[in-house]
Amino acid sequence: MTLDTIRTVAVLGAGTMGNGIAHVFARSGYNVILRDVEESFLARARDTIAKNLDREAKKGKIAEGGQSKILSRIHTTTDLSEIARADFVVEAVPERLDLKLSVLRDADKLLRPEAIFASNTSSISVTTLAAATSRPDRFIGMHFMNPVPVMVLIEVIRALQTSDETFHTTMSLCERLDKKPVAANDAPGFVSNRVLLPMINEAAFAVMEGVATTEAVDAIMKLGMDHPMGPLELADFIGLDVCVNILDVLHEGFGDPKYRACPQLRKMVAAGWLGRKSGRGFYMYEK
Repeated sequence: MTLDTIRTVAVLGAGTMGNGIAHVFARSGYNVILRDVEESFLARARDTIAKNLDREAKKGKIAEGGQSKILSRIHTTTDLSEIARADFVVEAVPERLDLKLSVLRDADKLLRPEAIFASNTSSISVTTLAAATSRPDRFIGMHFMNPVPVMVLIEVIRALQTSDETFHTTMSLCERLDKKPVAANDAPGFVSNRVLLPMINEAAFAVMEGVATTEAVDAIMKLGMDHPMGPLELADFIGLDVCVNILDVLHEGFGDPKYRACPQLRKMVAAGWLGRKSGRGFYMYEK
């Protein structure tokens, strides 16, 4: 599969990341098959994409009135077999190894041999995921940042098995999306979360140990380090459950206690305080 033969892209999972990925592919002229297991998830994704496109039109980032044309390129479905016509597939289901492996194996059976398979995993071994498919040389990590339509970085992760052709095609595809691809090799957390999550974790320890309040920790990092968002506000945005999952991957992958998830984070997840998506995390939010 070469860059110029990619016409149709399938996105598996219509959640926060999946609908954003579908958005940017459709915005760049690709036909998109957005698949999830329930119609309600797909309806919510289409509504989110429509609202985000309206916001882009108001800011002049897309032509006024162009929203309907972009939306028309996105076909939603609960039928996995429809991805058989895709040239390129991005898996964007929740960050659980068992779930990803199940989805990858089922989808892999339906795809044409030449199709490229990418995972939006933010921490799980791309080499392990590639080995679960019949196309490990045409498998790659494509870690989009949240919110996908806004953030320009895509962390492109080569599995041990990824071919040069797959890597170069994926890097070029990222540029077609008006994104900035940066390459990394396969290691727990890659670069982005290997650096980011220990900072978030340490911020949680600082609050748990009474060093400072949540607001103070975030203010110090924003005012002193020029971060646009404090680490605990960012944790709420990411989802505290996702943060704990990634820390567990780092802890298991490296065997280093410095990656041990803060007990306060685990307690908040157990309480269902997951951040913005649940209405409460380190901060309170209106649902």
